Amino acid sequence: ASYRPPSAGPAHPVLVGKGITFDTGGISIKTNAGMREMKTDMAGGAAVLAAVDAAARLQLPVAVTALVAAAENSPSGTSYRPGDVVRHVGGRTTEVRNTDAEGRLVLADGLAHARRELGATALVDVATLTGAMKTALGARTAGLYASADGLADALLTAAGHAGEPFWRMPLTDAHVGHLRAQLDSPVADANNAPGNPGSTTAALFLQPFTGGLPWAHLDIAGPARAGSDDADLVKGGTGFAARTLLRWLEAGAPVELPGPVIRD
Repeated sequence: ASYRPPSAGPAHPVLVGKGITFDTGGISIKTNAGMREMKTDMAGGAAVLAAVDAAARLQLPVAVTALVAAAENSPSGTSYRPGDVVRHVGGRTTEVRNTDAEGRLVLADGLAHARRELGATALVDVATLTGAMKTALGARTAGLYASADGLADALLTAAGHAGEPFWRMPLTDAHVGHLRAQLDSPVADANNAPGNPGSTTAALFLQPFTGGLPWAHLDIAGPARAGSDDADLVKGGTGFAARTLLRWLEAGAPVELPGPVIRD
């Protein structure tokens, strides 16, 4: 879904959403309890579509595209398997070690396609990607990884206005450089299950597909769904991240802020 008003400038952010319509885990199957909420594993895709729809309805003066990487992850005779090597958009390869790490595979293709074919000038992906993120930050706060401080600050400012709590996670070599070796594979460019810390190694898996563009990764595994009604939330899917993205688009989708960010 794309929106481009006549007044739009050259900036073209592309929002890439994980759209796994149901996630059983595939051949690396989840437990029954772990599967019950997986109808909302498409929450990232829903959020980016909602943001672009709202931008169009509000006639914001910025071009934006939502790209939803959609698939069903279920075991069948044609399922992908542990040990397979997947070739992505652009030619990069991944060794599959766990079929329940499927979200990063479809997001990788979405990011590469946005960069190569859609003329993206900035990339933001949104996904219920890792249980590790929910373990780290709980059910009400999402994690934010970013390749540039300006984009991170712009999104955190938008999130503050939207009332959606995000916490920035480290992605610099000083913090995570030693983790990159965990992605190594003897048969491919990377493997899809590099281990803990799971949310950070998932972000590191995605980063090469961005081609150096300003990029942010929003892991909304916790707040994408609510177990009960609470304030402005109702039980079930929450639409988390849609309001933050809309606030960012209202500000012109900046990848740099005009002045320093004042933090408490």
